[in-house]
Amino acid sequence: MQDMQQRRPGRLLAAAMAVTLVAAAAAGCEKDTAGGRSAAGYPSKTLQLMVPAAPGGGWDLTARTMQKVLTDDKLVGESVEVYNVTGAAGTIGLSQLVAKNSGDPHHLMVMGLVMVGGVVANKSPVKLDQVTPIATLTAEQEVVVVPANSRYRTLEQLMTDAKANPASVTWGGGSAGGTDQILVGLLAKAAGADPKAMKYVAYSGGGESKAALLAGDLTAAVSGQSEFKDLVAAGKVRALAVSGATGVDVGAGTPTRTIKEQGYDVELMNWRGIVAPPGIDGPAKEAVTALIDRLHGSPGWKAALQQQGWEDFYRSGDAAAAYFADENRRITTVLTDSGLG
Repeated sequence: MQDMQQRRPGRLLAAAMAVTLVAAAAAGCEKDTAGGRSAAGYPSKTLQLMVPAAPGGGWDLTARTMQKVLTDDKLVGESVEVYNVTGAAGTIGLSQLVAKNSGDPHHLMVMGLVMVGGVVANKSPVKLDQVTPIATLTAEQEVVVVPANSRYRTLEQLMTDAKANPASVTWGGGSAGGTDQILVGLLAKAAGADPKAMKYVAYSGGGESKAALLAGDLTAAVSGQSEFKDLVAAGKVRALAVSGATGVDVGAGTPTRTIKEQGYDVELMNWRGIVAPPGIDGPAKEAVTALIDRLHGSPGWKAALQQQGWEDFYRSGDAAAAYFADENRRITTVLTDSGLG
């Protein structure tokens, strides 16, 4: 009896040590080999969101909105930081993500259609198929506009002249290889015209293309539908078509017809998304995707979509990877056909 009493404290100590070891092992299982954590513990340190452009643009607003919602809706237990890497339509940031952040799921990058074109136009040695697709987030339709006093009242009239005499139509829009020039190239192909023959003038900002259109320097201009809404509402320009699947009101009081509805097989959305670096393993990718899924479903994100006028364009996981690959092929083809490849 005395011997049993002497051994009991030893057994209790052993049992306690066993419980501690099991708990430690369970905690250790949360860590993945890529330096991140499973969905239960991700992120385990500061989450870095790279904006591969200057502050103030669409990508920057997207990242800072994500930062606010992730924090305010308590979707993460760690801090979220946003930083900017500027240059070459996002391809400098892309190169940094691939070269410096490989294998680290705590570095994510906001990107979009403009970067797909930027890789082609800037002949970037780093390609988008080197990163890990996570999700598409938002999108905006493009609009084709002409001055209010233009003789072109329909998209068909404009494209008929653009095909017959490309030099007679001067298009204006954003940077070379960007969404606006992509749409002009797609329209040319759909109309049976040579994309390389299109006379396209690239501007650094929406204000410059607006001024050029109103001054009569451009036949037509292309931009995001929100960019020209004020001028359409004021009766200074006429919207001929929008580029999405359904018509939207761009300031005229009634929905503007889509390009497809007018007989051209073109659909284009200026989408934005989020990617992770290369080299993260399966559990890390699942953890990042799960976090962005929670972001998309949160009240804060739904409110932000409405406040910013963003169209919900969400795809994640395999669906996002397939969409990224399809867009990469399509945009690379049209820009190569336009002489930028």
